[in-house]
Amino acid sequence: MKIGLLSYRSNPFSGGQGIYVKHLSLALTKLGHQVDVISGPPYPDLHEDINLIKIPSLNLFELEDNLRLRSFRPSFLFNLADFREWLGVLSGSFPEPYAFGKRVNIFLDKTSTDYDLIHDNQSLCYELIDIQKEIPLVTTIHHPITRDRRLALEAAATWKERLSINRWHSFLGMQKKVAPQLNRIVCPSNQSKADVIEELKVNEENVDVVLNGIDLDSFNREERVEKKPYRIITTASADVPLKGLKFLIEAMTEIIEEIPEAHLMVLGTAKKEGDIAKQISRLNLEEKISFRSGLSQSEVVSLYLSSHICVIPSLYEGFGFGAGEAMACGLPLISTQSGGLKEVIGQDAVIIEAGSSKAIVKEVKDLFSNKEKQLALSRAGRKRMENDFNWMKAAEAYEKIYSKTIKEFHN
Repeated sequence: MKIGLLSYRSNPFSGGQGIYVKHLSLALTKLGHQVDVISGPPYPDLHEDINLIKIPSLNLFELEDNLRLRSFRPSFLFNLADFREWLGVLSGSFPEPYAFGKRVNIFLDKTSTDYDLIHDNQSLCYELIDIQKEIPLVTTIHHPITRDRRLALEAAATWKERLSINRWHSFLGMQKKVAPQLNRIVCPSNQSKADVIEELKVNEENVDVVLNGIDLDSFNREERVEKKPYRIITTASADVPLKGLKFLIEAMTEIIEEIPEAHLMVLGTAKKEGDIAKQISRLNLEEKISFRSGLSQSEVVSLYLSSHICVIPSLYEGFGFGAGEAMACGLPLISTQSGGLKEVIGQDAVIIEAGSSKAIVKEVKDLFSNKEKQLALSRAGRKRMENDFNWMKAAEAYEKIYSKTIKEFHN
């Protein structure tokens, strides 16, 4: 098949969707399919056999706030995608999925593409409704972003913060309209499927589940990396309440009372003057918590391997790449079962209640003091990833869904 894989943002080092595009496109190519990744910036890091078609955007989020207004060009008045993206970013919304849809539609209309199928990676733009009338279409919804908005609103302290959160998530109006009209949707976990059906009001018969894979060749225990004593590692978009980082930071104050050498490495960033930065300052933990971002995959693997345990305190995950990658590296894992995490970790991790700093403290102290338990979790986690989370296995499942979708389209 010739497959067009749409993704409005695809950087593999800035979130799960980028990882998904990178590895699914490679696995499909290994099965003999021709894959074009049609992506907006930041662009993906793809295998050399995969064709990248760049759909440029204004990429305003890479600019300083004071430069965004000055980026206006008269040509924006004659280009709806550019104008909406520019105006949307200035007004505090996230217009990239909307603008990406406009640009992709122009690309598909102007080029002599002969795709057997288009696979959308959660842009959920309006244009998908028309595209699926012309070309067989499959859409992946990793999880409903309505959950992100709800948790962010619950964490907001002022009406201004709530106004800003609602403004940022204004693209959900488009997604709620588009999702119920799509013919074929894929989710990465059964929990995500249930949530998508409930939140986005889609037809259950139109939704399939395919578990994501983990890059088991890269994320492994074979590389020799020196362990940093009592290093805890986590993956989190620091100021996104969904990730539950604040509960792990709160737990660190009590952990270091008993284990002074303990320190936390966060794979992510902290906003200057953001809630997480303020919390760290208030608790005097600046010397005990480090943030790393913009890393290559090998650098991420090295940080996992240099750590003693991983803690995933998320309040919700559609899948949970961070947990899976840590387990693939043989890292003993402490995790919530929120959302799709339950299907990733199974019983091969220490399970904690979401939103509980006390639970984190108890289990971190216990695990640090129990070498046998660390070893058992290390072995069980790696084995679980090898058995159930293989990208080739995922690609074969997608292949069947593609064939079914194409058949239904022509019928």
